[in-house]
Amino acid sequence: MARGGEDEFVVEWLRALPKNAPRAGVVAGAAAGDDCAILRVPGDRAHWRLLKTDGVIEGVHFRAGTAPERVGWKALCRPLSDFAAMGGGRPEHALISLAWNPRAAGADYVRGIYAGLGKAARAFRVAIVGGETAATPGPLSMSVFLSGTILRKHCVRRGGGRAGDLLYVTGRLGGSFASERHLDFRPRLAEARWLTAHFPLHALMDLSDGLGADLPRLARRSGGGLGWRLDRAALPCAPGCDATAALNDGEDYELLFALAPRHAQTLERSWRRRFPKIPLTRIGELTAPGEGDDLDARGFDHFCARKA
Repeated sequence: MARGGEDEFVVEWLRALPKNAPRAGVVAGAAAGDDCAILRVPGDRAHWRLLKTDGVIEGVHFRAGTAPERVGWKALCRPLSDFAAMGGGRPEHALISLAWNPRAAGADYVRGIYAGLGKAARAFRVAIVGGETAATPGPLSMSVFLSGTILRKHCVRRGGGRAGDLLYVTGRLGGSFASERHLDFRPRLAEARWLTAHFPLHALMDLSDGLGADLPRLARRSGGGLGWRLDRAALPCAPGCDATAALNDGEDYELLFALAPRHAQTLERSWRRRFPKIPLTRIGELTAPGEGDDLDARGFDHFCARKA
């Protein structure tokens, strides 16, 4: 068994699975390091299909007693954020699997969850087409499977960064769980679509586990394992948060991306016009392997995690 955090465990478990057969049309699997699995679309050379599953668990992703509508909203918006992280794919269909303890939460609570799911589905044009329900003696948990498509030319993976690329993040970081912002966030689908339509991003991902965990993932996947330099003073901290919180808290669901320096001025000027209410911050750069900073931050890890 691998020792360490979530990434190490996943690598160990995947060794027991069969390799993807070429006839299956697999371009990339999500577990290999991208935010979604990528499949070819038969007869369509312009698009790829994106697949993603994500979940929420009472006591981990939300506190007991949280308004059920907010739980349902977050449950669907988490995989939607992963679609944004691939370049803003178009979500199409979702399946919902719910396990709940009827003795701990009544049917009205579950109705509220589905009301939140429906609200998110309408907001982002997703058709919920089925799923499964089961009783459990444990805490409520829900898994959402999402399928959709993306233009191949707009699909950006997390492993394409190059030494010298500038690093940017959207929005503000830190304090999302404590402030309950994580229950109401809007996935950055529109922002990702605009970025990939106008700029040649080299690498892109969303910040779900915190910048301290996700920046190293992007760098390690890029260029055979790049380093980075981070300007902590530039980090766009949420109100009441410092750089430590911005690096470690997680649940931000903002975008982190890498871009060649020659596009910086145009990007920053155009972003301010297009998204005047959403900060876009240059936080550092990618460096050659073995160069750059050490990052004394872990981010959120499910196997070394705080409880809700």
